[in-house]
This record gives sequence, structure tokens and C-alpha cells, in this order.
Amino acid sequence: MLTGPSGAGKTTVLELLAGLRTPASGTVSAPAAHLATQRPLLLPGTVRDNLATAAPDATDAAMTAALTEVGLWAQLADRHGLDTRLGDDGFGLSAGQRARLALARATLSPAPLLLLDEPTANVAVDGIPVLHQVITGLAHTRRLVVVTHDCYLAALADDRWRLDAAAADPAPQAGRPTDPAAAPHPTGADQEPADGRRPGEVAPLRTPRGRRGLALACLLGGASVGCGVALTATSGWLIVQASTMPVVLTLLVAIVGVRAFGIFRPVFRYAERVVSHDVALDDLSRRRADLYAALIPLTPARLGRRSRGQVLTAAARDLEDVVDEHVRVSVPAWSTLLATLVGAAIAGWHLPIAGLVVAAGGLLVALLTVLGYAVERPAQDAAVAQRGEVRDRVTALVANLLAVQAVAGTVGGHRELVAPVLQAEAAQRRSEARLTRARAAGLAATWVVVAVTATLVGLLAWGARAEGTLSGPYAALVALVPLALADAWAGLPEVAGARARARSAAARLEALVGQEPAVAGRGTTPVPPAPPVLELRGASARWAPRADGAAGAAGDGATGARPPAGSTLPDLHLLDLVVEPGDRIRLSGPNGAGKSTALAVLARHLDPSGGDYLLAGADADTGQGCRCGSDVRALDLEQTRALLAVVDDEPHAFAGSVRANLALAAPGAPTSSCWPPSWRSTWVAGSAHCRTVSTPR
Repeated sequence: MLTGPSGAGKTTVLELLAGLRTPASGTVSAPAAHLATQRPLLLPGTVRDNLATAAPDATDAAMTAALTEVGLWAQLADRHGLDTRLGDDGFGLSAGQRARLALARATLSPAPLLLLDEPTANVAVDGIPVLHQVITGLAHTRRLVVVTHDCYLAALADDRWRLDAAAADPAPQAGRPTDPAAAPHPTGADQEPADGRRPGEVAPLRTPRGRRGLALACLLGGASVGCGVALTATSGWLIVQASTMPVVLTLLVAIVGVRAFGIFRPVFRYAERVVSHDVALDDLSRRRADLYAALIPLTPARLGRRSRGQVLTAAARDLEDVVDEHVRVSVPAWSTLLATLVGAAIAGWHLPIAGLVVAAGGLLVALLTVLGYAVERPAQDAAVAQRGEVRDRVTALVANLLAVQAVAGTVGGHRELVAPVLQAEAAQRRSEARLTRARAAGLAATWVVVAVTATLVGLLAWGARAEGTLSGPYAALVALVPLALADAWAGLPEVAGARARARSAAARLEALVGQEPAVAGRGTTPVPPAPPVLELRGASARWAPRADGAAGAAGDGATGARPPAGSTLPDLHLLDLVVEPGDRIRLSGPNGAGKSTALAVLARHLDPSGGDYLLAGADADTGQGCRCGSDVRALDLEQTRALLAVVDDEPHAFAGSVRANLALAAPGAPTSSCWPPSWRSTWVAGSAHCRTVSTPR
């Protein structure tokens, strides 16, 4: 048994024994080990999948026996047993149930050395003796090293070691100010100019945004492609006309035209790129902000069993694919349409039948583009979904790489975890191969249309030249028009693919953000002034949506045990609770009884599916509530949440300084802390000298 104050290095010792860290000095000698971390590794998938990470060869019977031994099987059997699906970090199980699952996995592991980090943390009091028996039973066959603050578990150990925290150096580093106010301020030449620009910097050119910017980009793209068509046609006319050796002055207009078209073609293309990308990036920034705003009401209830990879893919790749439709679909399609009209007009001006052929060729290419979109759309749906699956699996492993090694071992155990990634990648490659074949077929058909159109126009121009109705230079001009349009037409299969990809990504985004939030929309009734009185009257709640889609079904959850989708069993049974100013309330009950769900209801992370949740202001003199509060669904959501602070069983610390993490709750708070208001109520998972309320399960 390894004990000591928090921060003394107990977990570091376990990681050294597991081979996850390299010692800065000295040596570590230990056999193959299985480390059950304080925050257990639970990957998205089924309970069976997570148990198999440590014991790939374990049978269902062995897994069931291990879960029964730790007291978890009865709760899982009411759901889907070993097929119960979990989200990231074991989403779908309470913290205590996750600890039991981690211990069951340790019993299945064949490693001779088991390292347990706080194995009884977050476990209900009545379940701790069961885990003590499991741990002492394991010690008969394996070597155990356990880190714990559980004094009863520590008393069962044969060897007890204590680590004391190393003395911290109170002296600050030289040259490093401890407060931002003490940081030196730039002076003189280091100061930024008043307008924010350094010497030599030029203010960016403001371009129109939105629909106006997109229309301008389409016009610029059409002008660029049109200049290319005019350049090719005029060059052909000029070459043939020059072969007759006319007076050079008769060629000056054509020479100037060739130069102008040659210059303006890249200029218009560059301007189109600047405007279209500016429109796309502006749209991306707005859509991303809208996406984050849409995800807030869905967190945590609706996003629980969606992995981080799914949400990340939606916020990054899928959203970019949707916005890329401006650059890769709208602008090229309209540019090609305008250029085709210009080409048909040029050819029809000199030979009407040739203009009709060019227009017919453009129409055939457009039909092929529509057909290509219809063929690629289902393949893109599969490719986008499989791409998301690959990202989900890779993100889950990479984000928990150290924990994966702790469970699966540092040698050989990764094969079982990497195999699903390889299978997903193989499926993605097959989908992309189908897309490649469809794209190649569309491109080949497009070039056939280009070749046929160019041949027909060339024959018509040759016939007109032979009949004397069209001069040689103008015949060359007409014959070159389809060839000038070839590049623009050949890009349309890519346009079809980009649109299919954008539509598939948009469908995935809609499936994510189009869910019904777990909390009611913003109300209009003002929140009563502090101190508040909170009251639950026969409240029940569920995280998983009901199969009938009844009102109040609240999606997946963040903490607490949750039955499967479609279950009629609520996560929180009928609960009557009044929280008045100054109250200290302890919610007790077994793991999965709904304690965390009750806190989620009180914090407005989840609306009750039955009963009422009322909020009222307390009397300024007596501090007692009037018991005539307003239903929270009618109150402003942000104002209601501002009255409540939640510390869950797995608090998250963002990358950054301690000050930055504290400022998330109080942006204007000074560095020195102050005592909380005396009216503040507290409801906790366990404390002394407080009123106790037991959940009904």
C-alpha cells in the first residue's frame, strides 16, 4: 500500500512501475504490469470492448463473472449486458460504476503485477467492502501495489509505504514576474503604432461579403474563364490572319486584344480567389461560432455518447467541407456557365450552327455533372461516415495514449486496439476507390463530349470555309472555341464531387446540431434576486431519450448511470427537495441511483421529465422562500445557471495557467480570493453535519 498526501508522487511511482515513465535517475525493475488509473481508460464502444483491452482472449462468461464479482453485473444486465454502449471516458456509467469496471478489467488481466490507483474512489459506501474483498482476493495470486486514501483498505495491506511531498522552492524564478501587472510594458520603439500597423504594413483591401461577395467572385471567375476563351480564339485568328501577310496595322487590334486577354485572365483569377476565399473564410468564422453556440444547449445531455472525434470532425472537417462549397462549387459552376455563354456567343456570331453545337456541348456536360452528383452522393455519404469513424478511433487512442499503454501494456497489447483502426481505414479506402472510379468515369465522359463538340465545330468551320461563307482566320477562331472551354468543362466532375461531399457533411452536421436540447429554450421571466430557493417537487429525469420521443426525454447524459435508449426507467426517480439559503444537504445512495442526475437538474443541465423544478427568491428578513417560485423552464437559462456552481466527480482543467482556469468562473476576480456569501447553499455527495436526503432508488 502506497499512501501520502496529494501531489506526493504516488501516481508517478505507479507509472514508473508500469514502464510508462523513464526515471530521471536510478533504475526501475518490474514485471509486466496492468495499471488501473484513478480515471479509468474507457474508450467509446461496448463494455465487452473495454474489458477486452486488457484481456483479448477472455470469454463472455469470464467477463460476466468479473463484473459480478465487483457488483456491477446486476446494473448492466438491466440494460444490454456486455453490449451496453459507452461514450468517451465511460459516458453512460457513474464514476463509481467506472471504478468497478476498471477493477473487473484488472481481474481479467493476465499481468503478474497489478497497480491500482484509488480503486475505491467515488464508490458508494455500501459497495466498498465488496471491492476490498476483490482486492484482497487478487493479492493471493498476484502482486498488488495500491495507492489509496482509504484508511480501511490501507489497513488490509501487508506492506505500507508512505510518500511525503517534496518541499517546494518558494523563491520565484529570476526575471519571471509573478503577476501580469508586474510585467514590463513596451516603451519607445517597442510600442505598437496607434493604428495597430507597423511601418510598411498596408491596410487590407475590404471586399464585399456574403451573397454580394459570392456574386462578385462568380463574375470575376467568369471573366477569367471568358478571357481564356477570347485569348485562345483571338490568338488563332491572329496566327491564321498573319499567315496571309496583311498590313501590320490591320493586326494591331488583335495584338492588343491578345495582350489584354493574357493579362486580365490571371488578374481576374487572382481577384476571384481573393474574394471567394475571403467570403468562405468569413462564412466559416460565422458558421463555426454558430456551431459552438448550437452545441452549448446540447452539452452534456445530447453529446454524451458522441465521441470527441465526432464533435471535432463536425467542428473542423465537416464544416470546412460545407463552406468549401462556395469556392469549389458555386464559383467554378457559375464561371463555367458564363464562359460557355461567351464561347457560344463568339462561335454563333460568326457561324450560328457552331454556336448551337457549343451550347449543346455545354448542356451535355451539365447533365453529366448532375449525373455524377447523383452517383457520388451515396458514395460520399459512406466515405464521410467512414472518415469520421477513422478519426473517432484515432482520436480516442491518441488522446488517451498513456492510459492505453497502462491497460494494454507497452509491448504487444496495442494490436487489438489498432486492428479496428486498420479495418476502418480499409473501409474508407474502399469508399474512396469507388469515388475515384465514379470521378474517372465522369471525367472520361466529359472529355468525350469535349472531343465530339470540338470535332463537330471544326468540321462545321471547315465546311463554311470551303463554301466561302467564312474566312480562314474566322474559321480558326470558331474551331478553337470548344478547345478553349475544355479546361472549364473538365473541372465540372470535381464540382459535382465537391457538392456531394458538402451535402454529406451538411447532413452529418444537421444530425449533430438538429437534436432537441435537453433544457428548455431561453425564457423571458427574470430570475428572482439572490439568495435563491430551489425546490424539486416529485421530480424525475432521464438522460437517454425515450423511444416514443415523449417530451422531457433528455438525450444522453454526462454522469450517473443511464439506461439504454428507449428504456422507460428514469435515471432519477421521484425526488422532493428544498434548498434554502444556508442549507448544507448531502445526497446519498448507491452508485447509479441518480445523485449526479439530481445535481444536473438543479444546475439546469437537464430538465426534469416529470414533476416540477421551481426557483424563488428568499425573504430578505427570514431567509425563507415563499414556496411560490417560478418554473425554471420559464426563466432565463443563463441567469439561472449563473446562480449555480457545479463541481463534478471528474473536474476538467484546461491547458493553461491556474489563473486562467479560475478566471473562467470569475473573469473579473482579483488574484486574492474572498469568502463566499453567507447565503450560499451547498449540496454535496458526502459531508458531515448536514441534512441528508436519500434518493429513492
